[in-house]
Amino acid sequence: MAPPCPRRPLLRFKSFVVLFCTPLLLLALPLLVPTKEAKCGYVIILMAVYWCTEVIPLAVTALLPAILFPMFGILESKKVCMQYLKDTNMLFVGGLIVAVAVEHWNLHKRIALRVLLIVGVKPPLLMLGFMAVTAFLSMWISNTATTAMMVPIVQAVLDQMNSTEQDLTITEEPVGQMNSAVELEEKNAMGLMSVQVIGNGHIPDEPKAPGDKEVKKRINKGMTLCVCYAASIGGTATLTGTGPNLVLKGQMNQLFPDNGDVLNFASWFGFAFPNMILMLTLSWFWLQFSFMGCNFRKIWGCGVERTDKEKAAFSVLKAEHRKLGSISFAEVNVLMLFTLLILLWFSRDPGFIPGWATFLFNKDAEYVTDATVALFVALLLFIVPATKPKFSCCSRNSFNPEHNEEVMEPFFPAPLLDWKVVQRKMPWSIVLLLGGGFALAKGSDASGLSKWLGDQMTPLHTVPPWAIAVILSLVIAVFTECTSNVATATLFLPVFASLSQSLEINPLYIMIPCTLSTSFAFMLPVATPPNAIVFSYGHLHVLDMVKAGIMMNFIGVFCITLAINSWGRPMFSLDTFPSWANATAGK
Repeated sequence: MAPPCPRRPLLRFKSFVVLFCTPLLLLALPLLVPTKEAKCGYVIILMAVYWCTEVIPLAVTALLPAILFPMFGILESKKVCMQYLKDTNMLFVGGLIVAVAVEHWNLHKRIALRVLLIVGVKPPLLMLGFMAVTAFLSMWISNTATTAMMVPIVQAVLDQMNSTEQDLTITEEPVGQMNSAVELEEKNAMGLMSVQVIGNGHIPDEPKAPGDKEVKKRINKGMTLCVCYAASIGGTATLTGTGPNLVLKGQMNQLFPDNGDVLNFASWFGFAFPNMILMLTLSWFWLQFSFMGCNFRKIWGCGVERTDKEKAAFSVLKAEHRKLGSISFAEVNVLMLFTLLILLWFSRDPGFIPGWATFLFNKDAEYVTDATVALFVALLLFIVPATKPKFSCCSRNSFNPEHNEEVMEPFFPAPLLDWKVVQRKMPWSIVLLLGGGFALAKGSDASGLSKWLGDQMTPLHTVPPWAIAVILSLVIAVFTECTSNVATATLFLPVFASLSQSLEINPLYIMIPCTLSTSFAFMLPVATPPNAIVFSYGHLHVLDMVKAGIMMNFIGVFCITLAINSWGRPMFSLDTFPSWANATAGK
């Protein structure tokens, strides 16, 4: 019997070693250098190790500043705790409550199926439809929920297409007859090919292409992979679409309080939405090339009648849409409130003209923010009824035979949401994770660590700002493969803010590309939950995701570099060092 591997005990107790040995080893830093900067650095490094290894839950690690900052004399407890429920956190909560309502009433599935029925079922169009729908839904609801809803639809369509193809290959025709279904399939896939029929009426195996099984596997991989990639890309388009965007918003308000609300829902959407469209388009072409080849005539089937596989896929989509039935009163109300939220967000402070909040509330100070709008619409979801109210003079009661009693119907119907649904579906841990990031930023500023880091980066003055942004974006895109997207943004954005101050360039010029790069977790199944969901269906190997993901990272960095150096410059005045950043640096 082979002796036990000596590495196994180490691997077995890895969590124990990291959890208890890391703080003890790092303790030398504040003991040897008894300054506030060193103590704050100790807290940040400890949190970075815990976040990367996930020895304890991410949200629990985010609570460490509330314990260690007061103990080290960096910041008073009441000032630290205030960071955990700021305006940005409430914006996140309000937006997620609306997303919960959309999921609860299955409105997202109705939208997805309707768009797919319009787009069509030819492989390129089907992939485009899956990506477009997933990206759009990820703008408003969580990437994980979107992927979890879309992948079963993709799987059902692929199963139906594959089973139809198998049925076609075993179909037997009378002697001397041509199998029209096979003929049509071969015309679409391989061009015209003569099919010989032997005497016993069986169709030989020669007409089927030798690599047909491999082609089918590649299409399955591409169709499933496009969903998780589109979910990550779509989340970047809105401020509430993914956690790192909100981290940037909160860090800007924390580190640069006089920035004049330069980042709000409208300004972020104006910058990030075109970037999302560009990246989605290039990603679609890349996935087409990787998994379907360059033969556009073959995969598009121009001028060819819809094949039986495509008809089968279309029937699956129609059947799924039919199961939803006609649109309900609740779905209409959720859609109306969702539309109201978007309109209020866009018109609150568009930037190029004064918004409604400027005229009504924000003349003297910024009383109304995007968080106010989100919470207002979220409140309406607990008031607006889910069924049509029945106003009548005589109340209708019903009899409950189990309890032998009469049940009175309420005068006003049940609302669209109740708190039990929100409590079950809301990812509360992200709220603490955001708060921990804001507490870190506050502690870094109060301890002087931010200024010290900025002073150490003065040698970078000789490097062009665009090159710095590209290099840092690539580093973040690699780093986010191993750690949480929100944790990555939380750790690095305060450092990048200090870097921009020391170089005297607009902080947004570095912080925006790096924030977007935290969402480029394309290479590994464990990098982000959408990747893990897609990988669990068994079509993909890790190497498939790595090969496609490397190019996806380069596409992402290329797109954000183009965006920040073209339409991003006039939108955020990136050519000038703003006074609000200069004033903060001089404190």
